[in-house]
Amino acid sequence: MKPLIFHNPNCGTSRNTLAIIKASGQEPEVVEYLKTPPTRDYLVELLAKMNLSPRELLRSKEPICKELGLDNASVSDDQLIDAMIAHPILINRPIVVTDKGAALCRPSERVFGLLDTPVSSFIKEDGEVIHHAQP
Repeated sequence: MKPLIFHNPNCGTSRNTLAIIKASGQEPEVVEYLKTPPTRDYLVELLAKMNLSPRELLRSKEPICKELGLDNASVSDDQLIDAMIAHPILINRPIVVTDKGAALCRPSERVFGLLDTPVSSFIKEDGEVIHHAQP
């Protein structure tokens, strides 16, 4: 399976994750999820694959999160999913899916575990060098 990344080109973590995938010799399918959001069913499937709750995937720093009252603990998982579908900016990123699984790659080095042949080190945009410890 070709890696799939739900990507926001305006996000440094997302850009670094994409660059790590490419540096590891793979050309991923890139979905700019703000332009092409996942369906509700696929988002539910991704949450299950990542073993995350909707609240864990919610980008709570977005102003619309507070505007919609999503920061209230009484908001149900279904309501959070509906809000993320209606306002994809609320979906945290980047999400990467490979044969090895799916993960919210924050920090970007989380992608190493999803790749068949990850690079041993990578220099992020900010100059930070990250290393992948081979098993």
